[in-house]
Amino acid sequence: MISKPLGSAVGPVSAIGQGTWDLPERGARRAEASRALLRGIELGMTHIDTAEMYGNGAVEEMLGDVLATVERSQLFVTTKVLPSNATFKGTLAACERSLKRLRMDHVDLYLLHWPGEVPVTETVGALEKLVDDGKTRFIGVSNFDAEELETALGAATKHPLVCNQVLYHLRERGMEKRVFPVCAQNNIAVVGYTPFGRGKFPAPSSTGGRLLMEIAQKHGRTVRQVMLNFLIHEPLLFAIPKASSVEHVEENAGGAGWELDPDDIERVNAIFPVPSDGRLATL
Repeated sequence: MISKPLGSAVGPVSAIGQGTWDLPERGARRAEASRALLRGIELGMTHIDTAEMYGNGAVEEMLGDVLATVERSQLFVTTKVLPSNATFKGTLAACERSLKRLRMDHVDLYLLHWPGEVPVTETVGALEKLVDDGKTRFIGVSNFDAEELETALGAATKHPLVCNQVLYHLRERGMEKRVFPVCAQNNIAVVGYTPFGRGKFPAPSSTGGRLLMEIAQKHGRTVRQVMLNFLIHEPLLFAIPKASSVEHVEENAGGAGWELDPDDIERVNAIFPVPSDGRLATL
């Protein structure tokens, strides 16, 4: 697994991490998901993403159980505060609840999950206090369009925003038009969630599907690995696919550690173009 700086302020972080949205929370499927998480960490996918929203805290509790068996210094753990909790005091309290569920004294990155009714200046002030208090090492946002991100950047006066986490896959590349330039100008990492599109995966018989298979065969990789490699090929791009089985996480790990040829990238761009409107999509 390759690692690279997550923006200008954060040292190397695994380029392909592990998302945990909608992971099984009980029974045999939870046990397999736990094994998958640990296998991913063994393979270098130490960038773990979660949120208080996932399972109403149940996923954070699951991670608390799983990650307690791993040396903390090996991990880069991200969690998020819901906009409905994102007042100054509410953000501080939400972080404390997440830390308790995760069984940690700090997270590495704490994000506002999406823009809400609370002024972002108030939330960012709380995020900066969490850094001061040692509850998180770094702060950022999620699902912020270009103008919203500019406002958040202006509110951060003590600690930089290092990340904007957004929906990003081959059929949802709108963020490259308007959001990514703002991030690049400010050395903010873009962490793409749902990199396989949840049902928008190119069919094998489609033009895009055939192209991806051709590139995969050329490199001795799978189609999923080609998709992931494309989504992280720029220095500031990261991906956090979810995997609930060991087999799936092992495949995801193979998305890094090799490079697409310039011709491959050009052909993918032609079949999966960036939309002209630059719309930032969300689920």
